[in-house]
Amino acid sequence: MGAPMFHSMGFFFALNGLAQGLTTVVMTDAATRAGLRGMLEAAQRWEVTEMTVAPPVVLGMTKDRCRLTSLVRVVCGGAPLPTSVAEQFRRRFPHVDLCMAGGISLMIDRDECSRVGSAGRISHNVEVKIVDIVTGEPLPVGRKGELCVRGPSIMTGYVGDDGANTAAFDSEGWLKTGDLCYIDEDGFLFVVDRLKELIKYPHEEAGEIPMALVVRQPGSKVTEAQVMEHVAKQVAPYKKVRKVVFVDSIPKSPAGKILRRQLSDHMQPCHVSRL
Repeated sequence: MGAPMFHSMGFFFALNGLAQGLTTVVMTDAATRAGLRGMLEAAQRWEVTEMTVAPPVVLGMTKDRCRLTSLVRVVCGGAPLPTSVAEQFRRRFPHVDLCMAGGISLMIDRDECSRVGSAGRISHNVEVKIVDIVTGEPLPVGRKGELCVRGPSIMTGYVGDDGANTAAFDSEGWLKTGDLCYIDEDGFLFVVDRLKELIKYPHEEAGEIPMALVVRQPGSKVTEAQVMEHVAKQVAPYKKVRKVVFVDSIPKSPAGKILRRQLSDHMQPCHVSRL
């Protein structure tokens, strides 16, 4: 199990193993400190058949010389997995099913793992619709919009926060996920982006990394390194900014809201700091 217990992926993966009477291998502190090598050695030692991992681990496995002959299935989640990495993995481990985990609204069986980029088909006990992000009207197959879900497995609301509940649910009880998605003609769901999210820059090794767009004050000579060092002192390690782009202005709507969708124009491939 390569996902923390406080995350739904780790929690449900552990419960699934217990329900089926399977041996579940949990990483020790020592193995965790050893990083990818510690995890792969544990997988070899215990002849693990199924693993939960994040995209950086999938990439690491393609570059490692490990021989995981017992491995049958790898479930990847937590961030988008680049198609190029998925293809590398399948060439390196042709006997292993690589599946993307898409949350409680989705399910993936072995026949669906071959659909690169898809988060799977919809579970039988969950209703799903894709709606226009402006009008809220349902969209047809193939059109990108916000994913909305409803069903007995969906959370019922935030405790003591009426404002958050009003923002998260519509009048008919649909949960607005904030995910930009589309569904193809075969019923496979594809997650394209987040409508409300940190500004993240696509990166092959990490999947996504935090990025900052900064408007300098007139006459300021602040550098990329100075911005990253300042942010690093204020946040947890995984939230450190890895890329800084200086811009003339931040695009905003007439109401003053930042137009995040337009910020993607600044996200062109270039050097990424390892600070």
